[in-house]
Amino acid sequence: MQDPTMIQKKFHKELIRWYLKNKRELPWRETTDPYPIWLSEIILQQTRVQQGMPYYFAFLTQFPSVFDLANASEKDVLSLWQGLGYYSRARNLHKTAQQIVTEFNGVFPDSYVGLLTLKGVGPYTAAAIASFAYKEKVSVVDGNVYRVLTRVFGIYEDITLNTTKKQIAELAQSLIPTKDPDIYNQAIMEFGAMHCTPADPNCENCPFSGICVAYSAGDQKILPLKAKAKAKQNRFFNYFIIRNGDVVLMKERGANDIWQGLYEFWLHETERIVSLDELLLDQIRLTEKHLRAEYGPYKHILSHQILHASFYAFDVPKIIFNAIKKQYSMQEINISEITQTPKPVLITKCLRAHKF
Repeated sequence: MQDPTMIQKKFHKELIRWYLKNKRELPWRETTDPYPIWLSEIILQQTRVQQGMPYYFAFLTQFPSVFDLANASEKDVLSLWQGLGYYSRARNLHKTAQQIVTEFNGVFPDSYVGLLTLKGVGPYTAAAIASFAYKEKVSVVDGNVYRVLTRVFGIYEDITLNTTKKQIAELAQSLIPTKDPDIYNQAIMEFGAMHCTPADPNCENCPFSGICVAYSAGDQKILPLKAKAKAKQNRFFNYFIIRNGDVVLMKERGANDIWQGLYEFWLHETERIVSLDELLLDQIRLTEKHLRAEYGPYKHILSHQILHASFYAFDVPKIIFNAIKKQYSMQEINISEITQTPKPVLITKCLRAHKF
């Protein structure tokens, strides 16, 4: 690995020059208020800017201050979050807002160390708020920064290892300038997002082509090194949409699994793809005569799981409807309220594709 002290000046100068010429105009870059900065950082985790932008404005409109977010119900927060996935982010967002209001009178801690005391705020988010809101000299290290630094400085160790993470964190901190550290952090993340991209980096027009280890060795496509992920688990979801008139049955998902706090139809999870006939073998109330429609199958890919889902819509008389509701502790939801009910994207896709 090259000695960072020898190229630090050139790296910083060229990076800032590139950024000022190529940066995107993003609303959270136009403020030093920690609340919208924090919102943007949480929303943009695992999310592209184009996808996250409407949610950023929606949250600021519905919850213009941390007090408004703290006083909202979890259901309202999850409902507004629909479509972004990784719903634990929304729940943590809500809990953190409540902590800021109850423990800090609605005022964000103004240092990296202080921000780390907030629930759901890790080193990356704390560094981002400290840098962008308070101009603290602390490096903000995300996936884009990992990619830029491992390529330019030739770090060939597995970035999932704690030793490598520490090495990159120390390198990132050594490169950050005392003057305008916030601009530097924005610049290196933007460079990774727009120029030093994962699959097709623009090496021919790169300001660091003369010092980039990966470019000189032809290793751009293999860095950063990352251990192969474990094979994703396949799960098979069979949803029974139980309807009587203008109401359907739904149930809130519990903890210790995906989609905590979201609502779904009556779920029958199986170890493999099964037919409706097989599913109905264990049912004493439902028969095929109640079946109105079948939807799917749908394939929905999560970070560690692949979901295969089929939907079966049943119209049932009130006596069967009430019996299922009672036995499985389900809730009545009016058809007109389903759109606003927080639910997984998988279910939203089905509802949008079929008249319901």
